[in-house]
Parts: sequence; C-alpha cells; structure tokens
Amino acid sequence: MSELYLLTTIAERRLLPKFVSLYREKGIRVGCISLGHGTVPPTGAERFLNSTEKAVCFSLVTPGTWKAAKHALRQNLQIDVPGVGIAFLIPMSSIGGRRELALMTDGQDFQRGEESAMKGTKRELIVVIANQGYNELVMEAARAAGAYGGTIVHARGTGMERAEKFLGISLASEKDMIFIVVKTNQRDLIMQKIMLQAGMETPAKAIAFSLPVTDTAGLRLFDDEEAEQPDAAERQDAAEPAGAGQSADV
Repeated sequence: MSELYLLTTIAERRLLPKFVSLYREKGIRVGCISLGHGTVPPTGAERFLNSTEKAVCFSLVTPGTWKAAKHALRQNLQIDVPGVGIAFLIPMSSIGGRRELALMTDGQDFQRGEESAMKGTKRELIVVIANQGYNELVMEAARAAGAYGGTIVHARGTGMERAEKFLGISLASEKDMIFIVVKTNQRDLIMQKIMLQAGMETPAKAIAFSLPVTDTAGLRLFDDEEAEQPDAAERQDAAEPAGAGQSADV
C-alpha cells in the first residue's frame, strides 16, 4: 500500500526552474506555484546571501518518489545550504474524484489503501485549486454543505498541456487556491458539493483534496453553534445520487 503526501517546496524564485526540472525528472508533477516573500535577515551580508523573493510549489508524491527526489535535492541543488530552500511533506486524506486522483498521481507507483491512524482527526483542511475568478462559486458550494469561510491564495498552474491531454478539457493557468478548515465528518459532503457545482464539468474546473488537521484554535464558537444544529453529514437527503462527485480516500 502506498500513502500520498502534499509536497510543499519553498525556494528562492531564481532557483524555481531548477526545482521544477528536478521534480519532472523524478516523475513529480508540480501542480501550482505561488509567489511570496521571506523574512529579511538583520545584517547586510546575510541580506545579500538570502533573497526574500520566494516561490512556493505544491505537488503530490508517494514515499518512494519522495525518497528519490529528496536525495536529488540534497545532491544536485544543495537544498541543505541555508537560503536555498526547504521541502516538507503533509499526509493527505482524500482527493475529490478518481479521475483527478489518477491525474495527480500519474507516473508514480501509487496504490489506494486503508486510511492511516493519522487521518483519525476531528478536522481537515480542504484545499481547492480552481480557475481564477471562481472562488465565490467554490465557497457557495462549500457553505451549502456546512462550511464557514475560506482563505484564497492566487497561484499559477503548471503542466496544463498534460492535464488537457489527460482530462480532455482546457484549463486556465491562472489559479485560485482556497483553503477551508472543516469538521472531518463534513468533509465528504462539502467536497461532493464543490465537485458538483465547481468541478471539472464547470467553468471553475476545480480540483479538491484534503489534509488532516491535528489541532485547532479559534473555532470554538463554530463548535458551540454546530452542537445545537444537525450535523451537515446528516443532511444527505439533499445530496445527489450515489456515485456522483465521490471523493477518493488515499
């Protein structure tokens, strides 16, 4: 059985092409790239050595693929040298749709299996990648299934040609990434709604996946309100027929 992880890479912008090239050589498809800024070191010498212009890349990897990529990052890009970059893994719970799962793991030795103990959490982070300008459509679908709010990050998608060939549809390169923290027992219904109302058959062309959240602060008021209302997962009578918009556990 293989597990699946979200590989997040933060690197200097000038080194981004080298990271993307290395990942492609190792069979890793970089899904989205967003820009950011690092903190400014205190002294002039450190400021010169450590650029604050950063790029953030998101990819899906299996343990075997990551092992080869990690070795290459250290040997070829000297990622352990301060200022070059950092890469880390976050275990994934599910991806919205088997077709999307196949696309995002294409070229990697991945086998679906049982959920791990790590995924027995009370909350999850749903990440939605959609064509830019459709974030409100995504949030309307999420709210209809019991979600509250989300955070939007602008990004640029990569490998659009491959996605078009795989899915048979045209994808825009400018993306919105929407981050939504939800209760675990709401996850499936919320992801189903997003896929049905903003998925690949709509102009939003959204892909959704989820990550386990081990602990939270700042959501107590929502918990108190939900305790007095029926759980969103119990409102399945409003959901579409079985099989529509199902998520694939990883």
